[in-house]
Amino acid sequence: MEVLNETSSRFTLIGLSTNPWLQPLYFIIFLIMYIVTVTGNLLIIAVVRTEPKLQTPMYFFLSNLSLIDLCFSSTIVPKLLMSTLTEDKTISFWGCATQMYFHLALGGTECIILAIMAYDRYVAICHPLHYNTIMNLQRCSLLSVGTWSLNFLNSIYYAYSTFQLPFCRSKNVNHYFCEMPPLFRLSCTETLINEIAVYISGGIVGLCSFVLTLLSYVHIILTVLRIQSSTGRQKAFSTCVSHLSVVSLYYGAIIFMYLRPRGSYSVDRDRSVAILYTVVTPMFNPIIYSIRNKEVKQSVRKMISGRSHFTMLTFHH
Repeated sequence: MEVLNETSSRFTLIGLSTNPWLQPLYFIIFLIMYIVTVTGNLLIIAVVRTEPKLQTPMYFFLSNLSLIDLCFSSTIVPKLLMSTLTEDKTISFWGCATQMYFHLALGGTECIILAIMAYDRYVAICHPLHYNTIMNLQRCSLLSVGTWSLNFLNSIYYAYSTFQLPFCRSKNVNHYFCEMPPLFRLSCTETLINEIAVYISGGIVGLCSFVLTLLSYVHIILTVLRIQSSTGRQKAFSTCVSHLSVVSLYYGAIIFMYLRPRGSYSVDRDRSVAILYTVVTPMFNPIIYSIRNKEVKQSVRKMISGRSHFTMLTFHH
């Protein structure tokens, strides 16, 4: 059997479907979703960076989340679109390794950023008098830099160990991008150690982030329920609804994909779940935050109307 672990070798991504009639439909759908993702997340980043009233920790981490979603989607969707359009589904050894590395690094970064955002809301609602002291600019910058650095360094090991495996069962990756579970199934050696490492990493990064998020919201809910004014309760809850929606969608898909028994692998189901956190969530995050958040909505309108006014003036001159 041919062992596929040479840098000159290529994998073949099976894609979303082998049905040729569905390819144009998939291309149109995912192109529209990708355009919405890029536009929405770039708009959030631009608004947060340029609007003075959004220079707060909450929006600083929201811009981090938008950058992650932008990069996360761009790691996978352009290759998917190209494969669907040209019918060339091959990907180089290094291309596959790079795609998986960034997918892991950005996924872990998103988990921790979502947990930090939950903690930020906890401090704002449960300890408002100490908020500026606890969530100061220096601490927020350190948390951001530390989170990105930790996950990008951590993912080197998982990408390296996965691509040290001898891939001799097949060159066909039964997925639309390079992810660990389908790659493990191409190896002709036992991958139990690699899978245990995934569980450990998932437990440390994913579950710890999820538990911190959950604890933050338990304290938030208990604090909000003690507020006498119904208007005050509604205002406090409204600042958390967007984040809770994003957290539920993202963590649900990630936990299902990575933290489950070995024997529960299903190609079609796993592909559908992967679409949730690689394509759908990055697209919906800016939409959810824009719709639910008045300050973001007002800032976006102000930016768009300002640009429109500037364009009209330039055109007339």
